[in-house]
Amino acid sequence: MSFLKDIKDSQTADQDLISQYKREGDIRILGELYQRYMDLIYAVCLKYLKEPAGAQDAVMAIFEELVSKLRKHEVTHFKGWLYTLAKNYCFMHLRSQKQMPVSQLPEFMQLTEIPHLETVFEKELNLNQLSKCIDGLSPDQKQTVQLFYLEEKSYKEIAGITQTDWNKVRSLVQNARRNLKICMDKITPNA
Repeated sequence: MSFLKDIKDSQTADQDLISQYKREGDIRILGELYQRYMDLIYAVCLKYLKEPAGAQDAVMAIFEELVSKLRKHEVTHFKGWLYTLAKNYCFMHLRSQKQMPVSQLPEFMQLTEIPHLETVFEKELNLNQLSKCIDGLSPDQKQTVQLFYLEEKSYKEIAGITQTDWNKVRSLVQNARRNLKICMDKITPNA
């Protein structure tokens, strides 16, 4: 449960900086926010562009794009949105360099030094999205899901903790699972 709280706290802190940047327009605030994710953005750019100098240039160019894009877009999950922005920037950069359609780009984007990097990013993005979906559940479903999946309690244990009938606990878990699947299917980062 601490892990989900840490994710929520970092998202809240990001949202606070985004709001302050939009309100004040101070680029130092945006720099503070961007600094948190520069390593992530560099890794994404290195994965796709395959050269450190090009990745460093892309990190700076993405920051320049961010100055205007963040003021235009309503961003609820900054890290996922920024990841997608960086990935799209790299695709467009490669497309303009090689004059190839985007559909052919993945053939040329195999990086052997960090083969698991995208999988790690996708898992982290999915966990962040899952946390957001859990927050959208009814209080009963949320509590039951946390007890069942995060604390690994049985239906019987949950029934005792929540003073709820065993069948009701089972129903809450099944309905929560269905609602989480629907929510996860709907969420995609905007870029």
